[in-house]
Amino acid sequence: QVSAVAASVGLDFQLAIARPANTFRAHRLIHHAAGHGLANELTERLMRGYFSEGVRVGERDDLLRLAVEVGLDGAGAAAVLDSDAYTDNVREDINLARQFGATGVPFFVFDRKYGISGAQETVLFTEVLTTAWADAHPLTAVGAKGASCDNDACAVPEQG
Repeated sequence: QVSAVAASVGLDFQLAIARPANTFRAHRLIHHAAGHGLANELTERLMRGYFSEGVRVGERDDLLRLAVEVGLDGAGAAAVLDSDAYTDNVREDINLARQFGATGVPFFVFDRKYGISGAQETVLFTEVLTTAWADAHPLTAVGAKGASCDNDACAVPEQG
């Protein structure tokens, strides 16, 4: 199902070669990348590596290679991978995910209020985004009292 949904939006998932891994190190490295403005780039590179290329995203050398590919300094990334840097940050992320009700991946949270679990069709994401936008930006009608509309025409009473 995941591959089919991915293909429907132009992604090439090769799950037959994906290598399950503990991604804790990768998450620590993403926190490091965030400090350099490269979190999105590294996250995307990790996803492509895992889902399309069979990269072992839990292995130090593979993580280091991907970090350098997106522009992180190799020595800095290696220092993170060889330490426990950002461990507390990742544990906080895990606790927050649990509070949102995440029990697996993928899990998407919108406006800290709506969640989508698992690989879902695009229409569900559109529905959640539309709902979240409407909740965050309620329409307040202002203007003339007594205005009425029918047949695609509106009549606004004169103010006197």
